[in-house]
Amino acid sequence: MVLLSPLAANAQDALLDQVAKAMGAAGVKSIQYTGSGVNFQVGQNYSPDLPWPRFIVKSYTRSVNYETAALRDELVRLQGEDPPRGGGGQPVRGEQRQIFVLNGDFTWTVAGDVVNPTPVALVERQLQLWTTPQGVVKAAIANKATVQGRVISFSVPGKYRVRATVDGQNMIERIDAVAPHAVLGDIPVEIRYSDYKDFGGVKFPTKIKQTIGAHPALELTVSDVQPNIAVDLAVHDPIRQTPAPYARVTSQMVAEGRLVPQRRQPQQRAHRDEGSPDARREPAQRGACRRRARGGQESRLEQADQVRRRDSSSLRSHRWAPSGRGRGRDRHRPRREQGLPRQGVNPDRLTKSGKKGTVEVMRDKRVLTDGIRTVELLHIGGNTHHAGLIMAYLPKEKLLIEADAYTPLPLNAPPPPAANPFSVNLADNIKRLNLAVDQVLPLHGRIVPLAELHKAIGHAH
Repeated sequence: MVLLSPLAANAQDALLDQVAKAMGAAGVKSIQYTGSGVNFQVGQNYSPDLPWPRFIVKSYTRSVNYETAALRDELVRLQGEDPPRGGGGQPVRGEQRQIFVLNGDFTWTVAGDVVNPTPVALVERQLQLWTTPQGVVKAAIANKATVQGRVISFSVPGKYRVRATVDGQNMIERIDAVAPHAVLGDIPVEIRYSDYKDFGGVKFPTKIKQTIGAHPALELTVSDVQPNIAVDLAVHDPIRQTPAPYARVTSQMVAEGRLVPQRRQPQQRAHRDEGSPDARREPAQRGACRRRARGGQESRLEQADQVRRRDSSSLRSHRWAPSGRGRGRDRHRPRREQGLPRQGVNPDRLTKSGKKGTVEVMRDKRVLTDGIRTVELLHIGGNTHHAGLIMAYLPKEKLLIEADAYTPLPLNAPPPPAANPFSVNLADNIKRLNLAVDQVLPLHGRIVPLAELHKAIGHAH
């Protein structure tokens, strides 16, 4: 075995060298490619048995700097499904520009002229960078990959595992990766590259297909590739100062004994990016965040955190949000149990404790009480945003808590060109269930009187 080990190392180096030479990877310090096609909002499907929601990608540009481990995705997308089913910012009115950026250990999303730090997207975007055709070759060499036949394998501890399959022309034709996920445990990512062409001495695929979680995530036809183009993505101070994995959190008193954590992220004006995108919501940021207070406030914030974690997981059902005790409609129980505990690439605390997680389910209604206060969990029937969407109603406080069915516009924002069908359905459910609601607390927005919901959908209160 000792005598044979140098031969194995030589075989490994030989294949990697052949692939790097055939694809022109060694001389590529940066690359930019553009194209069009369709993409799918991962984790935002209408029900767990359906694909992610589909969008038309009018234009797509990915810029990568391998020397600084930086990546920038800019795309313009259109509504792809009518009527809209599922999440992901639907319905999209006209064209929507999205910009997602990574530089080293920092990530952010550009929305209009505002930069929003998104540290929970770090592993996802690092995986995207190092599974580009030339990137995976560089990552394999840097991480001392092993070779078996035509398959190159390597891992980055705590982040992801990658297997790259090489075709007969020494091109990367397929990548199979596994990354940790806050809800599903480990999530599979598959990328297929085909129809390679020469772009300035660099071979690059003109067809890219990607699946995440066994559902299609991207289908792209590449029209142009520019090797070694300047890619300068500066990390500004507000981004560096953002705590990971979550942003800073403050609390707001919404009723007696009800403190709701509010996410607060430092924002800055964009320096290099322009446009008016709606920021993509990061699935793993959607749950409860906790900040412990000092002194006598600690117990109240602890209580609020428990309510928030309980309610937010209930409101999300099978959707991707961190959950304390996951409650969802009973049809989604297998998906919830799949991620409890999280094993594999980055085991969670539940796995390390040796305990078994449990999933509680409900149908149309479930009442929670501590003998003093009551929370009613109610299914939002017929909402095409999500088949199992649930809201929380506090009858004593006349407060309705919901996510995604209605999110208030910023103050002084112009009214939308048409009513959001998800919000119309929410109002219909409030009326159908005869709920006495004074205020609506959207988990993605500010608390507002019920009249503002009716105004947004053009109904008289």
